[in-house]
Amino acid sequence: MSEIEIGRGKRGRRAYTFDDIAVVPSRRTRDPEDVSIGWQIDAYHFELPVLGAPMDSVVSPATAIQMGQLGGLGVLDLEGLWTRYEDPTQALSRIAELPPEETTSAMRELYSAPIRPELITQRLREIREAGVTVAGALSPQRTQQFWKVVVDAGVDLFVIRGTTVSAEHVSGRAEPLNLKRFIYELDVPVIVGGAGTYTAALHLMRTGAAGVLVGFGGGSTHRTRVTLGIHTPAASAIADVAAARRDYLDESGGRYVHVIADGGMSVSGEVVKAIACGADAVMLGAALARAAEAPGKGFHWGSEAHHVELPRGERVDVGTVGTLQEVLTGPAVGADGTTNLMGALRRAMATTGYTDLKEFQRVEVVVAPYGEH
Repeated sequence: MSEIEIGRGKRGRRAYTFDDIAVVPSRRTRDPEDVSIGWQIDAYHFELPVLGAPMDSVVSPATAIQMGQLGGLGVLDLEGLWTRYEDPTQALSRIAELPPEETTSAMRELYSAPIRPELITQRLREIREAGVTVAGALSPQRTQQFWKVVVDAGVDLFVIRGTTVSAEHVSGRAEPLNLKRFIYELDVPVIVGGAGTYTAALHLMRTGAAGVLVGFGGGSTHRTRVTLGIHTPAASAIADVAAARRDYLDESGGRYVHVIADGGMSVSGEVVKAIACGADAVMLGAALARAAEAPGKGFHWGSEAHHVELPRGERVDVGTVGTLQEVLTGPAVGADGTTNLMGALRRAMATTGYTDLKEFQRVEVVVAPYGEH
């Protein structure tokens, strides 16, 4: 693979964002009604290839239930306000009303309340009683502390999500989470990430994970490139991890690990490109935070925004564009790609002649930076 000389002592590979690429139509078109966008991970089938990101501005127990009823999967943040407060509505309203200069300190204060195991149980039970698939997320740092509570509460899919998750974390201070042993001993499928490279993803797949999250998540709220100098251009990252999935399929004798694009997709065209680059499904944050039912009330933030020592994110005003149903399945209320995300995916697949997601991963793409002709 060609590299670019940055200077005499450093070379780098060219990587691409969604804005750098475009999907190319083929010789055949289809009727959108003939297109299937369903997908399955482990024993769980979903009509929509969408996971709601485990962020307090996106998923509450109520929106997780609604997402499940619409055909997707809402993943509840089990370290968020919903497991720290009996009724977090006042805290959510306060965050939405904060002036920008006060958000970091005020959010640090709100998130300093301890996580209560009984609330983890209560929230997951509430989702389960609605009859939808139950998914909850912990960070790698909290997984050892709370995993048993989560599993005992009856979670269907366990998500371990961090800015960057590796299969081999080295620490001189404490025994780190052994992902391979943890997943092997667990009775529920695990989705883990984020990963941004072929090698990191391959190692995560070897732990026994059912799915790997690609990216840092929280693309709209992250400032990791500014604070740490770290960035994984989404199109290249997904394509790299899809290659790891292919190679691991051969290495393992047929074990398929799902690739889930996480972060950096705020409009429908980016969802389309994520699938085209090799993703099986997408995890959405800002795109769903724009729904009228979203707990963030038109604002969006991740756990990085209230980090105790080094905030790497912020609260952003994403506005409200329609109901959750309008955002996901329409009808669209405008032509800006913020509503009817799944209708746009279905239309793009039909326009390029593909009838299911696995086929669409083979669609031709070209490098065509936005704004260039």
